[in-house]
Amino acid sequence: MLFRALSRVKTPLLTSVILQHLNKKVPINVPLTSLLLNPRTVQFGAHPSKPLYGLSLFLGREYHDGRPRGPLWRGKKSIGKEALFVILGLKRFKDDEEKLNKFIKHHVLRLLKMDMIAVLTELERQEEVALAFKVFRVIQKQDWYKPDVYMYKDLIIAMARSKRMDDAMQLWADMRKEELFPDSQTYSEVIRGFLRDGSPADAMNIYEDMLKSPDLPEELPFRILLKGLLPHPLLRNKVKKDFEELFPERSVYDPPQEIFGLR
Repeated sequence: MLFRALSRVKTPLLTSVILQHLNKKVPINVPLTSLLLNPRTVQFGAHPSKPLYGLSLFLGREYHDGRPRGPLWRGKKSIGKEALFVILGLKRFKDDEEKLNKFIKHHVLRLLKMDMIAVLTELERQEEVALAFKVFRVIQKQDWYKPDVYMYKDLIIAMARSKRMDDAMQLWADMRKEELFPDSQTYSEVIRGFLRDGSPADAMNIYEDMLKSPDLPEELPFRILLKGLLPHPLLRNKVKKDFEELFPERSVYDPPQEIFGLR
């Protein structure tokens, strides 16, 4: 039956490869069904380390056919069709405020809770922070909305990385009104954003807010400030003093003293 099926294969090269391997010796203790279902379990010829590529090609696709290996959208399986449609629509009308507001009214407001959160997360991942900000404002008006520090955290970090510090601070103020405290990563990204913007005073305001947090500060925000405040020695000395008190076992690298010999 197998030879009759192979004789009907239209590709002569493939047929010859398969017949060539079938003519070789097969171990007696290996059943034919095992060979057909998993040809790699049987080794042929003088090179047992090489699998039978001809038969595996016939029985199962082992090659790359040019299609993408994974989804183009991260977490695509968890994003519904409605959410994907909304994301594409928001990006399409983002330069037209009137059409964008109409689209939000007719489509975004109709989404279920999980789809709306999925839209927000995907827009943050694609760095469409202006659209993510609008979707977040829509979420805040829903009946099911409850203040969530992680939702604020992701959006604030996305804003800081996109150099939209005004929007980040607006979200920061809203978060504090809802009696939520950011974590060390949020402090680090906002401080880094202000230092990148050339605003050390704003970075120090965030630093003072971090010291008042009920959670103990971590080392990373201090390291970012110690590096970013090198042009501002007075501010840096204050941060250095606090760092040495909180982390006495850690050392601080002072480039001016080591490079220029300043003591």
